[in-house]
Amino acid sequence: MKLTTFVNPYTGEERMGILLADGEDPLILDANAFFARMLEEEGEEDPQVLADALLPPTVLGYLRRGRRAEESARAVLEEAGRRLRNGEQVTGISGARVVFRQSEVRLKAPIPRPPKIIHTAGNFREHAQEAEKAGWPFPIPQWISFLKSPSAVIGPFDPIVYPKFVRELDYELEVAIVIGKRGKYISEARAFDHVAGFMVFNDITARDIQREEMKNGLLNFGKNLDTFAPMGPYLVTKDEIPDPHNLRMELRVNGEVRQSGSTSRLSVRMEQIVSRYSWVMLEPGDIITTGTISGVAAFRENPQLYYLKPGDVVESFVERIGTMRNPVVKEEG
Repeated sequence: MKLTTFVNPYTGEERMGILLADGEDPLILDANAFFARMLEEEGEEDPQVLADALLPPTVLGYLRRGRRAEESARAVLEEAGRRLRNGEQVTGISGARVVFRQSEVRLKAPIPRPPKIIHTAGNFREHAQEAEKAGWPFPIPQWISFLKSPSAVIGPFDPIVYPKFVRELDYELEVAIVIGKRGKYISEARAFDHVAGFMVFNDITARDIQREEMKNGLLNFGKNLDTFAPMGPYLVTKDEIPDPHNLRMELRVNGEVRQSGSTSRLSVRMEQIVSRYSWVMLEPGDIITTGTISGVAAFRENPQLYYLKPGDVVESFVERIGTMRNPVVKEEG
């Protein structure tokens, strides 16, 4: 399944959506609202209450509900697909609209406010090698980790705000691993039992701030300013991705390829990443990133030519997951 969070254009509510069909303008189903209609048709006396309990209306609620919510979501997806193929109506209770074109709604990050974001750096060795070649003043060993602020999260098509005090704004394409099952001290062998799926992630970075912070061994505001964590466009469940270690990755700025690589180039596997960071309790909705591939602006010759600027459009693509398109806008005021 491909799950997303969209804003209902009639109510303004954030709702969990399931993609019914891919394409240039995918169909998105309000899973909870259609499930309530299904329960009503089965004769349930209070179908909306039961739907909220079994298949919550938010992605985070869905992840926390676990196996029962997944079973309900798959039943909803199957029934909605059957009705569409047969030319039948797919509506909610009292005929409420529950199917939307993606172009009709605003997509938010699939998990608009994750409980925590654990960020990994240095796990694509080409990235570390390009840093050394470029003379970056700080080493990038494996297993650098830091927390990224949930308040920095934006959706897959939302603007990245260029702060007025920043001079070197950079991009870092990554894969986000989404935790679906609570656990601590997880073995590598059981790591994927705790993974719900994957998203595209862009670790936007103010290099000038980062450089100053790292003199004291810190990674803080340079990575955590508002809008510095675009993610999405969908949470793709792990069953949709046969091999997460063989996904093509590409980041483009104004159509120009800046980063190109593959998760096959990870120097540590994703199950190792999940296992290592489970020394803290991992909760449904937590996000762990893989680190970025080579090609960031800071490590290029003449980096000022490649840093982001207002007016740019950043496209972040990961095979089987999707593409985000985030414009860069100047901070107002």
